[in-house]
Amino acid sequence: MYTRIFRMFYFLQFFSFGSLFPLLSVYLKDEVGLSGTEIGMIMSISPIVMIFIQPIWGMISDYTRKPVQVLIVSLLGTAFFGFMYSLVHSYVWLLVIAALLAVMQSGIVPLSDSITLHYVQKANERYGSIRLWGALGFAAAVPIAGQVAQLFHLHFIFYIFVALLIISSVLAWKLPREQSSAKVNIREGMKALIRIPRFLLFLLTTFLVFGPIYANNFYFGILITDLGGTLAGVGLAFLLAAGSEAPFMKFADGVVRKFGMMSVLLVATALSCARWTFYFFEPPLAIVYATTIVQGASVGLFIPAALQYVRDITPAHVRTTAVSLYATVGNGLGSWFCTFAGGYILERWTIEHVYLFFGLLTFGGMVIFAWQSKKTLHKVSEV
Repeated sequence: MYTRIFRMFYFLQFFSFGSLFPLLSVYLKDEVGLSGTEIGMIMSISPIVMIFIQPIWGMISDYTRKPVQVLIVSLLGTAFFGFMYSLVHSYVWLLVIAALLAVMQSGIVPLSDSITLHYVQKANERYGSIRLWGALGFAAAVPIAGQVAQLFHLHFIFYIFVALLIISSVLAWKLPREQSSAKVNIREGMKALIRIPRFLLFLLTTFLVFGPIYANNFYFGILITDLGGTLAGVGLAFLLAAGSEAPFMKFADGVVRKFGMMSVLLVATALSCARWTFYFFEPPLAIVYATTIVQGASVGLFIPAALQYVRDITPAHVRTTAVSLYATVGNGLGSWFCTFAGGYILERWTIEHVYLFFGLLTFGGMVIFAWQSKKTLHKVSEV
């Protein structure tokens, strides 16, 4: 029963994200009439806020030992500020609402993932087979929400967003509770994580690998149009990329068991590195569309393996904090840095040079994973 609830929850949660965020910049430009600089400021608030707020959600969850209730607060708070977003048209107020929305939203994904990981380990289920429903939800949302907005009004993207988050909060109430009475000393929990060299090194690789993946969401459309593609082609590319993640997530757990955690992380990182570097050479547009499927293998394998790795190497009493820190470094710090640096590179060179920069960063993460994989094999051979 719980597995079905988890699947519905992930599908609706990511459907809500996909219905709003890909079209938000269009709304701010066409309906509100903001300038490109103003839109850029509003869109860049989320990763900056996540850097500071995301770990706090994890700490609250670990301290209260009530992750489901904390998740529901995050969902309903996000829905509330999503609705407020549709009511204001002043640039200053939009900045404030965007920041508050990011504060509430930053808890949703790490809390959801932590609850899911706890469940699959107890129930002997596979995380990937549940998480793939999120990829399916996001992939389905973009064309459906776009069609609804075109038929009615762009405001409807907010209504879809709010309605599905409220439904998601009802489903979240039915998720299993973690049974633990132990309270966490937040300061000691952070000290425990800092003393784990493997966790700190993994945060570095997450920054190097996931920063470009998230920044790609901002720059991929520019690459496609630069190569002669249309806005409809941009939508198709995102649909192919997000949709291709689902089948790889479904089999990710089995792949990890067969080939090993570090090997899967290394291969997923190598695929991302090859993709970004390939774009530097200005390939034909048709081939670029074909390479979007590589995102399925890279992201679809990396996310389940990475979350399981974080859970395996961190103490049980601070795992939600650890997952939140992992999400913060990739979604927040890495995304912000790569988006900011990418804009600087784009202004002085070309979009192809932006992807060369992404390739070099990811190559750094690949080197670290290769070193860790070799180290792991050496230890096994000694035994």
